[in-house]
Amino acid sequence: MRLFVIWLMLLSCSSLLSARATYRYSYIPKQIYATQIFPVTIFADTIDSKNPPKFYFDKKSPIKPINKVPIKDENGKNIFFTFYFKALNSDVRLPNLTIVDEDQSIMLLSRYIPVQLLDSNNEVDFCGLIATDCKIVNSQVSTFDSKSNLITLTIKATEANVDQIRIKESTEEGIEKLSRNGASTRIEYYFVIPSSIKEMTLSYFNTIQNRFIDKKISTDYQNKPVAAQENLNPIDSSFNQLKKYGFITLTIIMFLMFLRKKEFLYLILFLIGMFIIFNMFKPHQKICITEGSPLYILPTSISTIGGHVDRDFSTDILNTRGNYYKIEYDNGVIGWIKNENICKD
Repeated sequence: MRLFVIWLMLLSCSSLLSARATYRYSYIPKQIYATQIFPVTIFADTIDSKNPPKFYFDKKSPIKPINKVPIKDENGKNIFFTFYFKALNSDVRLPNLTIVDEDQSIMLLSRYIPVQLLDSNNEVDFCGLIATDCKIVNSQVSTFDSKSNLITLTIKATEANVDQIRIKESTEEGIEKLSRNGASTRIEYYFVIPSSIKEMTLSYFNTIQNRFIDKKISTDYQNKPVAAQENLNPIDSSFNQLKKYGFITLTIIMFLMFLRKKEFLYLILFLIGMFIIFNMFKPHQKICITEGSPLYILPTSISTIGGHVDRDFSTDILNTRGNYYKIEYDNGVIGWIKNENICKD
């Protein structure tokens, strides 16, 4: 009997030990480029979904993960956790990683990754971006001053060092908004260039294809929608007009259906449509700007000042964002004014 009990205890301990997850690195790049964003993946053969493991990287290491919570992927019973890091200009040594899972603690020791500089000397249009994919979602051109144009780009990229983007021809540039979702990054990037430049080529390095890829953008103000009519994320103005006229047509149809069928629902839809149409076409609100007010390129506290207002004047409010008002100044120049620069009654 005692032997049977001992056998059961050993079997129980064996089951507990076998249920413990095994952790190891399943992917570490063999080589990376300076400033590159790169993934590191940890494999686990089984975990408790109710009590997920916790990951602790050595805080003393200069290399820290960009995402504090790993990206989790499942393949059957196998689980993969991915962290993203940014390479420095010297060889990378991943920090020690401690994984706490239930009553066990596992340490994955640091790993060495060689870093090389990207040879971009022959790529005159290289903007500094290194990514596995890059798309220019939107572009907008507006007048900055009599000799320059302001270009605003919405860029979506994967595993991208977007903070390294630099435009050689620009006199002012910066990131207005940045959001990350796992490996995907979306930014609104602006730069100011001479108005004589009608087209530009931005080249980025694709780490999957291992080559430079060119992206052409038009920087000609005459061939773009006027920025005064657009938001920071522009869409085609002709498509906007088509939507407006389509909505008007639909509202008229609702009114005709009410006259024909005398159903109250059509009258409600018609009245809602009329309210929306009124807001579509109502005139812009006027605003008075004080002399000497700074005219900002973008509605952010870190935005560059594009100029100053040389007199008190009234103009339309084209858009609002927080404490900023978008206005048009002389010669079609578009900018943002803080609410503190509005004329006092």
